[in-house]
Amino acid sequence: MILPVYLYGQPVLRKEAEDVPRDYPELKQLVANMFDTMYNADGVGLAAPQVGLSIRLLVIDADVMGDDFPECKGFKRAMINPDIVESSEEEISMEEGCLSLPGVHEKVSRASKIRVKYFDENWEEHDEVVDGFAARVVQHECEHLEGHVFIDNVSAIRRQLNKGKLNSIIKGTARCSYRAKAVGK
Repeated sequence: MILPVYLYGQPVLRKEAEDVPRDYPELKQLVANMFDTMYNADGVGLAAPQVGLSIRLLVIDADVMGDDFPECKGFKRAMINPDIVESSEEEISMEEGCLSLPGVHEKVSRASKIRVKYFDENWEEHDEVVDGFAARVVQHECEHLEGHVFIDNVSAIRRQLNKGKLNSIIKGTARCSYRAKAVGK
């Protein structure tokens, strides 16, 4: 089932998400719905707060980026209660976008390599080193679980330059090709 993507300005995007308990109801179905929602919106990652749920769950399928970023080939994950435990000092600046901020794209610096611990949808524990663009996607999605969005990482002047776009997202007048839930709607 395709869920609405919560847009910038929705309070759930600014809340620190809670750990997912092992007995969370219909967890596998939620993971499937989140993948469907992400694919429908042509995204490569989606965090639970983006579908209105303040829980530490995210899905990623970066395989579509594999031609440009080989580390993304086959990189499909559901991450429950992820925790980035190490980040490289080396950072790379690249343009990012977000399904919760349609039409907004800015350069963001992120660690080029991370180590992340998480559980998959079968509650199997993983401890994984991720680098390159795949690491960027994991960091971007994990940021949602802390109540942040990528625009928080750009300079005040860049945020000011995006103020018109951000206000139109909040008002619900921004163009969006997927099912979305704006603050005023």
